[in-house]
Amino acid sequence: MIRKKKEGQALIEFVIILPVLIFMIFAVIDFGKVLYTKNNLENKMEDVITLHESGMDLNAIQNDLKLEKEKIELQSFVEDEYLNFTLEKKVEIITPGLNLILGSPHHAVVKRVVLNE
Repeated sequence: MIRKKKEGQALIEFVIILPVLIFMIFAVIDFGKVLYTKNNLENKMEDVITLHESGMDLNAIQNDLKLEKEKIELQSFVEDEYLNFTLEKKVEIITPGLNLILGSPHHAVVKRVVLNE
């Protein structure tokens, strides 16, 4: 009788699957960072709109919300009777390959248009 040795089979399968598993873990972390940043920007945008409606100018809003400290860019411009607000923050992508798809750094952007009164 000839017996085949299968002692190393599990190790070889693990070595083949390990890079895919690591890539998936890092990709989930990166997508989580992007979604967290986007959600944070959505919340900040609500604050920006509320402060603007209360009569504050952009510099006062930036100082009040400490946007520069959090490295968040606030931009606004007037188009006809509307005021366009944009918040943007860069998110570093650590997953190799995913940074080619999303771009590194990824620019998370939130835009709002309000009536300029």
